[in-house]
Amino acid sequence: SLHSTTFEIDEKHGTDYHKRFLEFVKMMQKENFVIGGAMTDPKGDRSKGPSEQEDPDLFTRIVKTDENGVYVSGAKAHQTGCINSHWIILMPTIRLTEADKDWAIVGAIPADAKGVTYIYGRQSCDTRSMEEGDIDDGNAKFGGQEALIILDNVFIPWDKVFMNGEYEFASMLVERFTCYHRRSYVCKTGLGDVLIGAAATIADYNGVPKVSHIKDKIIEMTHLNETIFAAGIASSHQGQKMKSGVFLNDDMLAQVCKHNVTRFPYEISRLAQDIAGGLVVTLPSEKDFR
Repeated sequence: SLHSTTFEIDEKHGTDYHKRFLEFVKMMQKENFVIGGAMTDPKGDRSKGPSEQEDPDLFTRIVKTDENGVYVSGAKAHQTGCINSHWIILMPTIRLTEADKDWAIVGAIPADAKGVTYIYGRQSCDTRSMEEGDIDDGNAKFGGQEALIILDNVFIPWDKVFMNGEYEFASMLVERFTCYHRRSYVCKTGLGDVLIGAAATIADYNGVPKVSHIKDKIIEMTHLNETIFAAGIASSHQGQKMKSGVFLNDDMLAQVCKHNVTRFPYEISRLAQDIAGGLVVTLPSEKDFR
């Protein structure tokens, strides 16, 4: 999303953001670094823009500029994977107006930059994963997590700044970012596959794999899961080449993929609980068993 957006900002304003961004990408690839894309702001009063908020830090903004770079303050919410990222790219989260120029900032910071604080989010079963044994560990080494990132006068050098006041391009960046991101929800179908397999296995254990309503539920789970997968793959297949040379997937199909993901996994889980019974949610932990 930044590859194409920086190219088009440069085209209009004669800036060199695209060159800076390409150098940053080369460094990320050479070092094999993980990047966290930080877009979502706390937002505050949703009926008002960044410049209209009582607290200006409800959206990430530039608080100071000098010859070396910019300083930003604010916060980024719901940041999945930020704890295990090496770098964070800060981006606007909504369409901006001329009054919001100070909030039109895109920049890359090391995850451990001075002034950055992470408030780690709790998970519903995280105490189980910290107990003895390994049955309840889940994805012990690479499990997902979220955090709230607080930014307090965080410095970004000029060579890591990829938007600085070009407010009219904020919505373009957000729309392209979400287009890629919502297509990527095809990954949820991997989890769905595991859940369908587990439900079918439990049906075997219970001696009911051939009962018609059990088979119907597993078929419906599979149908829902493959529908999510199909929308994501179709969105990629319908991609179009941008001015900068990268491809952007189909926007409408990406939104359909996201819409499916907001509904179908819950139904898949409900059907799995129908097949498995209360054991799914009330099974004692390994520690309790021992």
